[in-house]
Amino acid sequence: MRILLSAIYPYAFLLLYLIIPFDNYIRALPNILMAILVVAFPFIIKKQDFRKLKSLPIFIFFGLFAYLCIDSFLAGRWQEDYKIINKVMIALGLAILYIPVADIKKINSAIIFSALAAIIFSIYNFVLITDATGSFALGESPQVVESLLIDRLYLGLLSTFSILISFQAIQKKYHPNNNYYLANILINALFIILIASKIAVISLVVLLLIRQFYGQRKIWKVAIAVFAVAALVGLFFLMKNEKGNQLYETKVSDNNTTPRFIENSMTYELRAVTWKCAINIINDEGFNLTGIGFGETKDKLVSCYENKISNPKKREKFVSERYNTHNQFLDFYISAGFIALLLFLLFIIVSFLTTKKQFLPTAMITLLIMYSLVENVFQRQIGAYYIGFILIVLIASAQNKENNSIKNI
Repeated sequence: MRILLSAIYPYAFLLLYLIIPFDNYIRALPNILMAILVVAFPFIIKKQDFRKLKSLPIFIFFGLFAYLCIDSFLAGRWQEDYKIINKVMIALGLAILYIPVADIKKINSAIIFSALAAIIFSIYNFVLITDATGSFALGESPQVVESLLIDRLYLGLLSTFSILISFQAIQKKYHPNNNYYLANILINALFIILIASKIAVISLVVLLLIRQFYGQRKIWKVAIAVFAVAALVGLFFLMKNEKGNQLYETKVSDNNTTPRFIENSMTYELRAVTWKCAINIINDEGFNLTGIGFGETKDKLVSCYENKISNPKKREKFVSERYNTHNQFLDFYISAGFIALLLFLLFIIVSFLTTKKQFLPTAMITLLIMYSLVENVFQRQIGAYYIGFILIVLIASAQNKENNSIKNI
């Protein structure tokens, strides 16, 4: 029985990460796979497997989860906070469930094929919608927004994962698989540009800059670093100008009936409003050690939308959707206090310090920071799954570092 479960277990993990983007279509399957992993875990785990958890960042993340549970329970808001705490638990649980897996290659393959499947599905939808509407447009067009399998933000994150994994897998000496990895990098990079995932584009440019600090120092790396910095500056001014144009177009079109999917694509103004309301809450509450709760944070944001947004249509949209802070750092501080924010920042800093000599985990933490600046990554289950993948990469990287140290003794 144990041998059979040991054989099935890695493939259950692989299938889980393969189907995550299709959660809306096969909602029960990820939960079934998680249940299989939980049930099989005690039967296949070995004592030496727990050594993989001897990672300071993982301990700190566990401390964050434990604090959120204790803080919420003592404050009497467990029912209101459980949905968010559950997402943190999923991320941590995936990291723990990973430890019986021999290596991370199967999960990496699942991420690559998952990204390709999501791209194919989205392009297929795009063709159908374009044929039905008789118009063709890319970027932030309604066709693109409606055709994407999942939210553009998370689809961009998945493609960025796929690019990083493929880049890391390319061997210095010629190998036939290098061609496939290069093709995968090109496909995902083009797709990110076509769907206009700005945070993914910026992340790739930042990661390109960071990559120049690894390996041998060569003159051409300086040129790439200069290009990356110039690209970041150019993107900043481009987005700044686009934001102004978009706000203008939004004001002009206030009197028109705008389709829902077009409104959802206007993310700049959305974040500007939510961040401003979050800052107002912080100013009203003052220094907050233990937070007001995730549910109460949503209620105060809604109250802010009702009082601060003058446009009736826009106000109704924000209130009905109950938009969150769209910033994980702000959300932790307001909802769970300075202690939660400190633990989250400590997890990020320690992760950087312990993995700074390895590019892949450093890149993953960079992605976590950048996406946490524009999204509440623990508000969505798909976000919890992908944060779990980042934790898995940290565990695997720590294991590789330990194995290399043993070999050098």
